[in-house]
Amino acid sequence: MPRAAILDIDGTLVDTNYQHALGWFRAFRKNDVTVPLWRIHRHIGIAGDLLVEAVAGKDIDSAKGDAIRDAEGRAYSELVGEVTMIEGARELVRTLKRAGCPVVLASSAKEEELEHYLKMLDVSDLLDGWTSSADVDMAKPEPEVIEVAIEKAGGGEAVMIGDSTWDCEAAKRAGVPSIGVLTGGFSASELKDAGAAQVFESVLELSSRLEETDLL
Repeated sequence: MPRAAILDIDGTLVDTNYQHALGWFRAFRKNDVTVPLWRIHRHIGIAGDLLVEAVAGKDIDSAKGDAIRDAEGRAYSELVGEVTMIEGARELVRTLKRAGCPVVLASSAKEEELEHYLKMLDVSDLLDGWTSSADVDMAKPEPEVIEVAIEKAGGGEAVMIGDSTWDCEAAKRAGVPSIGVLTGGFSASELKDAGAAQVFESVLELSSRLEETDLL
């Protein structure tokens, strides 16, 4: 039986990473903290509870972390209308289903954001399930979101497909292999160092070369 395909959403199926980075940048600035955008981008994909300390330090997180996280939610809501679907996202889901793979989207996004993405992707009828922030207590790089997604897929063997080092790290902690794509702005070497067994330029390329991977 084919492995279940556990797909990340942000940066993998929808082009959100830079909007998220800008939202965090604006949230920090609103609270009189300036953090370089490149540093924020390196942490997109990590749990929001961890990001403030990771990019600005423990003192800022203790003093202003909750206010920054609240401001980020408002800032991103102003940017989400600019989000587009990544080329080949629908094709990947369809190709995986034709190959017999259960497909579950693994995300810790807020439910309203997830609903927006699902409407944009228009593949809900092909999915075996999806996760949101309501399903998990700890986001990536903790493995919980992947473990919940595997349960929704019916259990058994699985492979994670994602765009960030945090996706690959979470997969490694969950004990499943991962495939990386470059659509989130992380390099092939970074993804491989984080645990990706294979890296493709895009989900479109992955769809067209699916027979070249023995992970699915």
